[in-house]
Amino acid sequence: MDDNATLLSVENLKTYFATEDGVVKAVDDVSFQLRRGETLGIVGESGSGKSITNLSVMRLIPAPPGEIAGGTITFDGNDLLAMSEEGIRAVRGKRIAMIFQDPMTSLNPFLKISKQLGEVTRLHLGHTRAQARAHAIEMLRTVGIPDAESRIDSYPHEFSGGMRQRVMIAMALSCDPELLIADEPTTALDVTIQAQILELIKDLKARLGTSVILITHDLGVVAGMADRIIVMYAGKIFEQATTSELFSAPANPYTKGLLRSVPDPAHEKGEPLYQIPGLPPDPLRLGPGCPFADRCDRAEDICRSEFPPFVEVAPGHSSLCHFAGEVYEGSKSANISQ
Repeated sequence: MDDNATLLSVENLKTYFATEDGVVKAVDDVSFQLRRGETLGIVGESGSGKSITNLSVMRLIPAPPGEIAGGTITFDGNDLLAMSEEGIRAVRGKRIAMIFQDPMTSLNPFLKISKQLGEVTRLHLGHTRAQARAHAIEMLRTVGIPDAESRIDSYPHEFSGGMRQRVMIAMALSCDPELLIADEPTTALDVTIQAQILELIKDLKARLGTSVILITHDLGVVAGMADRIIVMYAGKIFEQATTSELFSAPANPYTKGLLRSVPDPAHEKGEPLYQIPGLPPDPLRLGPGCPFADRCDRAEDICRSEFPPFVEVAPGHSSLCHFAGEVYEGSKSANISQ
């Protein structure tokens, strides 16, 4: 990958949490890169390490009990982990912004929207109170909130769930960040509002040239949004590919299970929706082999005794699996036969 095109580079990231029962390796040796203007989707079940990976990028891991135990995070040529607290505060919110999962817990219920939106630009752009207010009103208009001049003085509870999420997007985009991290921005919203929020992010990305990391457990959400997709499981990257490649020829049994779990209108009436058997492993009791082995219909003895390699099955397409090549070729054959 051309270094000049790389905005964010994460190498061998390890984020651990100390608990009474032992150390939880929430993110364990994760590496990926993000190009300028690219949208990267990160998918996986709850607890797979998606959000912790990106909270690590933002340096928002609570310590203790959390700790970034190893690796590097390079943003526009600067090592974020080596920055002082003052240095990272200058980047966080201005150059890298994040939309959190639940806007009701992310917004302060005791402060008006004008106060919360204005604080961002007063801190990072040096706006006066009047400038901050005018900019906040303009941002509310940008994200499609009607009657922004009067709604700016509302409290969070006076907005619907979709409107609160729009406020969070307005706050995240107030300083025209180079990187926007959207952590399940459509969780708990109805499907109509979900579509509006995703379309809004796509439109703003196109107009501002912002790079986007979209975190979700729903492959359907990233299908029309992401240029590339990372599939995470048990703190590891299990597969990484372009969106079209991942959907047409998955090379990991876990990815295939996720794709089969997506509702398909073509299913016969009464046919049960597929679900991956079992539950994700206990992160405190991971064995020496593949973390997915006990849930995998392709698993053999080697899967339980030896940790799998990260195999490149095609240019830009890699999978963490002992049988990655075989799974990939099987997916391609099945796709051709259809």
